[in-house]
Amino acid sequence: MKIHISIDRQQLDLLNDENTVISSYLISSARKGVGQQRGSFCTPLGMHIIRAKIGENQPINAVFVKRRPTGEIYTPELASRYPGRDWILTRIMWLSGCEIGFNRLGLVDTMRRYIYIHGSPDSAEMGKPGSIGCIRMHNNDLLDLFGRVAVGTPIEINP
Repeated sequence: MKIHISIDRQQLDLLNDENTVISSYLISSARKGVGQQRGSFCTPLGMHIIRAKIGENQPINAVFVKRRPTGEIYTPELASRYPGRDWILTRIMWLSGCEIGFNRLGLVDTMRRYIYIHGSPDSAEMGKPGSIGCIRMHNNDLLDLFGRVAVGTPIEINP
């Protein structure tokens, strides 16, 4: 398996070993566009891998802060108590860049930028940029993808 993410199409494709698309999902990448620099709040481009899968036994809509479940379950009422919070829900796939000097090491290191594929509220609009760097997905899509990929799965993020 491998993953291809198109920023222009705001779509994540899961491909098999023959490069056949077996599933496609709408995503939401960074509202500030693409970029490699730490602190840019942009989605990084290039070749990555899934470095870690987090949250396997958590319930749908489990809230994560710093990759740890808080014990909260996302609801609209919880969201109204924390306006402006960047909701990371259900599962996390933490990305690591593979291209030294482009998305790995130094000020461009994807992993040190805490770039994930993660769940978001069902009300979050997919198909258009809106995150602060990560790849957002609806929770049911994320659960499907999470169950089909392993740590080490290659990911290519293209404009």
